[in-house]
Amino acid sequence: MNNPNGPYPGRQLFIGLTTDGSPAIAYLVTGRSPQSKERQARQVERKIIIGPIGNQQYDPLRHYTAVEYDNNSGIMVVSNGIQTEAIFETYTLLHRLESPPVGEYLEKIMEGAKAEPDRMHTPRVAAVFTGNINPIYLIGIIEHGLPVKVFQIEPKAGTMVGISTYKGDLDNPEPFPLSSELPRLEFNGRTAAEIARYLFDISYATHEGDDIRVCSVGGVLVEEKCTWDSAIVNVHQN
Repeated sequence: MNNPNGPYPGRQLFIGLTTDGSPAIAYLVTGRSPQSKERQARQVERKIIIGPIGNQQYDPLRHYTAVEYDNNSGIMVVSNGIQTEAIFETYTLLHRLESPPVGEYLEKIMEGAKAEPDRMHTPRVAAVFTGNINPIYLIGIIEHGLPVKVFQIEPKAGTMVGISTYKGDLDNPEPFPLSSELPRLEFNGRTAAEIARYLFDISYATHEGDDIRVCSVGGVLVEEKCTWDSAIVNVHQN
């Protein structure tokens, strides 16, 4: 299988269930420029951060918290930028207040974040698993000049539903077409490591002779322990 969003998805996320019915997420980072490729994912407590390699200067559009989760409530958030922590704090507060974790909150945060202020007006994308009690699976995207779109997912075992910043070929990528069906992954994996490796492997593509893949992340809620297990695949290990 190839990546369902074509050879250049940009940054891509999925949310759904493993084959044995455990909540799961996946995140992929790809890049064409040298600056985009010189990144790696690293675990810092209950976050996964996309950061620079070596002495590269920090850039808030390329370096950010991609994943944040809580092992008490089970809340998990994955996104491609500064919105991750705001979404996580909002849904954590809703959990504490015992308020319904509906999609309108994700919509408001994404609306405030807007598309990225880069040359391509890269869309912002996010997904939320709202926790162990009456869980809701949400995906959101905002593109330049367009209203936010939030989808509530009804996942099936062995299937993850996602979205990406781009869809199209490597030389002329376009923002994800909002009128199209959300891409799906069907897989046999049950662990975070299997999910991360699967997404990484199906996303192989080259641009000007170089592998565009930067990293992938997998996450699975181990329900008997009520904790999230996470795994990372990095092109650059140091």
